[in-house]
Amino acid sequence: MEPQRPSVAVARVARELARAGVASARVEAELLVAHVLGVPRGRLALADPLAAEQTAHLADLVRRRATREPLQHLTGRAAFRYLDLRVGPGVFVPRPETELLAGWGVEQARRTENPLVVDLCSGSGAIALAVAGEVPQARVVAVERSPAALDWLRRNVADRVAAGDRPVEVVVADVTDPQLLAGLTGRVDVLLCNPPYVPRRVGVPEEVAGHDPDEAVFGGADGLSVIRPVVAAAARLLRPGGTLGLEHDDTHGTTVPELLAADGRFAAVVDHPDLTGRPRFVTASRRSDACHAAGGTAWQTGSS
Repeated sequence: MEPQRPSVAVARVARELARAGVASARVEAELLVAHVLGVPRGRLALADPLAAEQTAHLADLVRRRATREPLQHLTGRAAFRYLDLRVGPGVFVPRPETELLAGWGVEQARRTENPLVVDLCSGSGAIALAVAGEVPQARVVAVERSPAALDWLRRNVADRVAAGDRPVEVVVADVTDPQLLAGLTGRVDVLLCNPPYVPRRVGVPEEVAGHDPDEAVFGGADGLSVIRPVVAAAARLLRPGGTLGLEHDDTHGTTVPELLAADGRFAAVVDHPDLTGRPRFVTASRRSDACHAAGGTAWQTGSS
């Protein structure tokens, strides 16, 4: 088999992916060819032709992508803000819309000297590591309970430490535990969370079904079974004036803000749209005139 120029390979793969119904076929083709060649996507034009074994490897990846195996599982990496994260089976692949929540969290953390930031349902560590990388003075705590996700989280933390970022503290815990992070009660400056929130009855794309862990996607019958205890945990953990950022399903643009308002310990409750204009995350601040609760209700469900 003759070596194939990268441009020719990209054009061929893009056609195959488009025929399979993959969105953004050209972009994904470039990413797959760059992955096989071991070069950044921006340097494809300067890369050497694909050898026979590389062409065969690429063909296998294209076949798997056509069956809707996530692109990030094929490359083993996921881009998130300024990060390149390790991902794969057992951990939720971070989504572009969550970058908005992380960016909001970065802005909030920068307003405080030496802030304490907590990321609940941390998964791959995308939000926690974004804050740690962009706010070097922050102490960042990432909470995760899934053994498979914790493996990816710890690898990503180690990678970022090697790159010079401040270490993120990894805590193994269930965010529905009413005693979660009891030692930090009333001390947290910024609390961020991208919990499982899809209602169980809702269908999900093929890239999600069978690939992202169910416990990281679905939040019970109404999608709120993890969000409810997270709201209670945030009210307990945040200092007066501390801020909460919580991602939710696009059907919860009214429901989740109402949960925060009904709790009585939050002010300045605002819902924010995602990149497509759909309701995506809510923010609020901890009132200074409401007492911290001693405990909360335990909700028996998984965390991402």
